[in-house]
Amino acid sequence: MTRVIAVANNKGGVAKTTTCLSLGGSLAEQGRLVLLVDLDPQGHLTASLGLDPESLRRTVGDVLLGQSSLVAVSRETPVGGLDLVPANQELVILDKVLYKRPGYESRLQQDLERMEDGLYDFVLMDCPPAFGTMTLNALTAADLLVIPIQCEYYSVRSLRQMLSLVSLVRRKTNPRLSYRLLVTMYDVRNRVHRLIMHYLRARFSNALFQTVIQVDTRLRESPAFGLPVTRYAPRTRAAHQYRALAQELSAHLLPAIPMATQAAGGEPLPTQESAASVSPPTRGTKE
Repeated sequence: MTRVIAVANNKGGVAKTTTCLSLGGSLAEQGRLVLLVDLDPQGHLTASLGLDPESLRRTVGDVLLGQSSLVAVSRETPVGGLDLVPANQELVILDKVLYKRPGYESRLQQDLERMEDGLYDFVLMDCPPAFGTMTLNALTAADLLVIPIQCEYYSVRSLRQMLSLVSLVRRKTNPRLSYRLLVTMYDVRNRVHRLIMHYLRARFSNALFQTVIQVDTRLRESPAFGLPVTRYAPRTRAAHQYRALAQELSAHLLPAIPMATQAAGGEPLPTQESAASVSPPTRGTKE
């Protein structure tokens, strides 16, 4: 059974694309067959695997318009077991066009349901930093939403919007959607990072990945070489952490997929009230 994972956060710069690339590479390294789907008009995931987004003739846009399938549009990458459905700036226009079409939010879900069973073990979708038709398609199709989050004041504030979005999607299009938080770019030397990590562990203990992705300059370098960090710098701290995340994710998803009434790790479904109650510790809080 294919596990479908969306990686999304309304806030930019929280390592969504890096997580898709490096997590996908780690899963492939462990012998899994992985399909990456780039849903961001900026095409950063596409470029991170050595493709020029603007030179492509077929992209995920063809799938969303019903003119092709994910499998037909997919391309092999330099990483064995890792395929890519690319994207480019045409998705900006498509976002407005799709909104006027009935059932637009289920285009990806329908294509995934038609995909041959067992063709891929995992499908990872990199979402843009905004709530539009691309993100809604991803969340409607997903079994699990991974929310990368920095231990920064504004990142935690934006989490309230993401939890409200999860609640909305569960009510409208995908009642089985679960979520988990992934702390990225963590700096153990930073006092604010340690403070907010303590808050996240207390507030989201059942929905927080145990694996933490720390600051590592090799993560920023690897896209320039068209490779996930596990291939570009396989012995670095970041590579080991994304491998640990892949193992934790695999163990988590087996019991998580059939749960339609609970969030990841058994956390109750967030209501509008519970989502609104999410707020970071104030700047004056002491450790």
